Amino acid sequence: MSPKPKTRISVYYDGSCPLCSREISFYGKRRGAESVEFVDVSQPRNLPGDLSRADSMARFHVRDARGRLVDGGHAFAELWKQLPAFRWLGLFFSFPAARWVLALGYDAFLPFRPLIQSWFRPRQEPENEIPSG
Repeated sequence: MSPKPKTRISVYYDGSCPLCSREISFYGKRRGAESVEFVDVSQPRNLPGDLSRADSMARFHVRDARGRLVDGGHAFAELWKQLPAFRWLGLFFSFPAARWVLALGYDAFLPFRPLIQSWFRPRQEPENEIPSG
């Protein structure tokens, strides 16, 4: 008897965010990623009808296997459950108390996201600057 194929989930991420793109690239290379549809919401045509552009760019969202749209830490737990290497983490953070801690951590991270994003942007040399030396 062959294993039952997983129900596909959709991950909505900000493709214009260098940090987010790097993270999604990491997850996309993991075993189990074939059961995940990665959707770049920085392209407005990719938005589902029940997710606004403002909401999708502000927080990480996942449409879970049951069709529910979840965000923040809960969304990460749903993604992790799809990837064998992270499944234990997703299952752990599915417990209400653990999910609350993950949500708290995610919400605490959000104000620092712009600063962290800047670490992943390529540096550009200022125009009209003459190198010294």
